[in-house]
Amino acid sequence: MFDFFKKKNKNQVLGSPVKGTAVPLSEVNDPTFSEGMLGDGAAVIPSEGKIYAPADGEIAMVFGTLHAISLTTEFGAEILIHIGLDTVKMEGEGFTAHVEAGNKVKKGDLLIEVDLDKVKAAGYDTITPVLVCNTDEFASVKGMTGSVNPGDDLVIIETK
Repeated sequence: MFDFFKKKNKNQVLGSPVKGTAVPLSEVNDPTFSEGMLGDGAAVIPSEGKIYAPADGEIAMVFGTLHAISLTTEFGAEILIHIGLDTVKMEGEGFTAHVEAGNKVKKGDLLIEVDLDKVKAAGYDTITPVLVCNTDEFASVKGMTGSVNPGDDLVIIETK
């Protein structure tokens, strides 16, 4: 009856897209990510090469080189998952996409597989930033740290 007195949960959560160790974006060895130029979030040092949807939404873009994917969540967050640093130079070698732009996905759906050994052998860092590109549309975006499995809380987004 007095629901308007109850505090509504204004937080949304992005799950980790990959198994590994979550670290702050400040630890990413690329200023585009570490200085938040593309948005706030977190990064994961992956221990496995399967990249999963961090939330329910729609795939906005799968980069032609398969090194990155963007999606828009059902609550309006524009998410970029960037697999490794400078991996665009691999031109898709070692990457396999399981979705394409326009696909609707549920949290936990497999998006991309990457051969982490191939990425490392090519001399690239496998760290995987997960960004909320429209950070300014939310009250706050906070990345978590520590050991994560796919789907574990990675980024807490407080709506305005």
